[in-house]
Amino acid sequence: MPHKLVRMQRADAKVPVRPVMLAIAGDSAAGKTTITRGLVEALGPERCTAVCVDDYHRYDRAERRDLPFTVLHPDCNYVQVMEQHLQLLAMGQPVLKPVYDHRTGRFARPVLVEPRQFVIVEGLLPLHTKLARACFDATVYLDPPEEIRRGWKVRRDTAERGYLAEQVLAELERREPESAAFIRPQRAFADIVLRFAPLTGRAVPAGTPLSAELLLRPTIKHPDLDGVVPDGTGSGGTGGGSPAIHLRLARDADGRPVDALHVHGDAAREDSEVVEKAIWSRLGADSGPPACLGRTREGQRTEPLAITQLLLVYHLLDAAR
Repeated sequence: MPHKLVRMQRADAKVPVRPVMLAIAGDSAAGKTTITRGLVEALGPERCTAVCVDDYHRYDRAERRDLPFTVLHPDCNYVQVMEQHLQLLAMGQPVLKPVYDHRTGRFARPVLVEPRQFVIVEGLLPLHTKLARACFDATVYLDPPEEIRRGWKVRRDTAERGYLAEQVLAELERREPESAAFIRPQRAFADIVLRFAPLTGRAVPAGTPLSAELLLRPTIKHPDLDGVVPDGTGSGGTGGGSPAIHLRLARDADGRPVDALHVHGDAAREDSEVVEKAIWSRLGADSGPPACLGRTREGQRTEPLAITQLLLVYHLLDAAR
């Protein structure tokens, strides 16, 4: 007589297909949801599952008022449940995920999340533990300058979450020690470090979209950019070649050399399209790159965001191949 566990395994003989897993980590209002939304739209919701690990908060907003730590602290989150769910998703298994409503600060009814071909996980702490990091095929850390991130957070939380600007700034100050202790260290574990900021040494008109800098670490295979980045842009950063993009050798935070890809905020749409088509052609796709890329929260398109999202789409599709 076979053991009961063996009988259970035989009853569930269908082996699920393992999805491609991408993590997008970063501090509050760093741009994680904007990046994720564009990727889901580009890949198609029928092929892509998005998961926010901030839903694993342990306490609601009212309960947190009396706590000595903030949502950035691991003790304020069900980290072990998050790890378990990430492992199940990585194996193609569904999970019953908690839901935290950021508008009300309360928990809603849990939802069944079934992994599709691609699973994009975003939030404050997806790269906090070794077990969680092991679930991902590629990892991204968003690292905007602090003054820019603070401006984004004030605008978002006052417009969408009912806070006053003074309350948002006070909460940022309260969170700062935990941001330094738990959020920023995740940067060391990212395959790509992404920063939207004005490009140093490049004069642009007022109102120009922020440029993007992507540190492409050798921990994963990146697309071959020969022919995408023209000759003559390999060093310096403001020289000739493409008006949309350039690549140079830089130093990472630990002093190691790393490729730094810059996408110019003042790039014209036609120049950006040339770069996008060249990157997309690396996948051998018959159609052109998705037209939905590059949309901000306000619905405007920026070329640095479009090319950044396209590179991440490339990584997901390439891993699926």
